[in-house]
Amino acid sequence: MSRRPPGWFDPLLARLGSARSEDFTQLVTPESGGRESAVLVLLGEEPGAGPDVLILQRAATLRNHAGQPAFPGGAADPEDADVRATALREANEEVGLDPASVTVLAELPKLWIPVSDFVVTPVLAWWHAPHPVHPREPAEVAHVARLPVAELVDPANRMRVRHPSGWIGPAFSARGMLVWGFTAGVLATLLEMGGWARPWPRDRVVDLPPTRATPAPSAGTDTVDETPVR
Repeated sequence: MSRRPPGWFDPLLARLGSARSEDFTQLVTPESGGRESAVLVLLGEEPGAGPDVLILQRAATLRNHAGQPAFPGGAADPEDADVRATALREANEEVGLDPASVTVLAELPKLWIPVSDFVVTPVLAWWHAPHPVHPREPAEVAHVARLPVAELVDPANRMRVRHPSGWIGPAFSARGMLVWGFTAGVLATLLEMGGWARPWPRDRVVDLPPTRATPAPSAGTDTVDETPVR
């Protein structure tokens, strides 16, 4: 398969050329400090189905981020050459993604998650040679899915969720997953930038189920905290 991304990427890539962290979050990313991390925003395409994005669901038994859908990713290791290397390594460790099947296209602005002090760089990539993926560590990752963009932008699948803290933010319901928090915030912005978003009832607000509430992070956690960034 060609490594050249399809034409539907063009509006998004053009818009990302001028993207700022303020487009994704109201929180100001500190100039220094914070734990460097990265997530992989991997867009692929199924024949006849249009674009999709790779999302994993963390195991329900985890102490932190239990049951939460997320982009593959985590904290940088000292041997990682850069944030792209971090995102690809984490995706390989979590779901068995072959880095050679991926063409990295852009790095999004760094985003700060105060509760865990992660400074996260979302790495946008084209999955030019898709292959089967699966949880490599079932104790950490319960499920992996390719969520079609067409389903994510379907007004019936969009809502806002109310976190037990009182925070309200965007969410998506697709393929049995409720995507919220950091992941949903990044997705919502990218869908707008790519010209894919459709009008949806923004007054549709549902309470986040208690089992999905984010516990306080423990020291030494390597996964990117999904606590809301907006």
